[in-house]
Parts: sequence; C-alpha cells; structure tokens
Amino acid sequence: MSSDTVQQKTLVREIMSNSVISIDSSVTATDAAKMMEDSGVGAITVLENGSPVGIVTDRDFAIKITAHSYPIDTPIRRIMSSPLISIDPDSDLWTASDLMSTRNIRKLPVIDDDRIIGIITSSDLVKHFASL
Repeated sequence: MSSDTVQQKTLVREIMSNSVISIDSSVTATDAAKMMEDSGVGAITVLENGSPVGIVTDRDFAIKITAHSYPIDTPIRRIMSSPLISIDPDSDLWTASDLMSTRNIRKLPVIDDDRIIGIITSSDLVKHFASL
C-alpha cells in the first residue's frame, strides 16, 4: 500500500489528541495563558454559550498581546482567532493537511455534534507521515 493510500485511509480521529482545554470567551488573557502553561498545551478553544467560536494559540499571545500592546487582562475573545476553522473526526488526513496548508494554521480543532472532541496539529501530521 502506498503512503498516499494510507494517508487517505487514516482518519483524523486516529491521530488527534484528546487533550483539549476550552474556556469561556470572557476569561482574561492572563488566566488563559496560565491554563495553557499549567496544562502544557499550545492552544485553547474558546466557547460562547457552550459552543466553540474560536481558538487562542501561543502565537496569538505573542502577536496580539505583545505586538498590539493589549493589556494582560484583555478578554480572550479579543485575541482569539475566529471564525473557528475545524474538522470532522471522520475526515481523512489528506483533508486535514490540505485545510491546514490552505488556511495557514497549525492547530485544527476536531468537532463532532458541535462539541470539541480533540485537536490535530501540524506536528501530529509530521509524526504520522514520518512513521510510514
């Protein structure tokens, strides 16, 4: 079986991480950063009324907080990337890698029934393809 065939048959749910932290959009940037550090994650999904609406990555902190001199008590909704670009857990890895490449994103939340069930990162894809 060629690596292209394996890539198309492997589903997002098979390599995604289930370790996803979500916060309400009103949480401050400081509290979100502390949660990220305490959990050892590079991204947090943002919810409004329980529904996923955005994502905040370590890069968002570097660019938006630092470069724009936002105060550290800024609500996370102000620095989140939105609308949320996500993928279905039953999508294949080719679809995920194409979406990440065309949208220039490195972290892609996995959503099933309007619930975040995981996240797939560019590092996850690289590790998977390197093992083929």
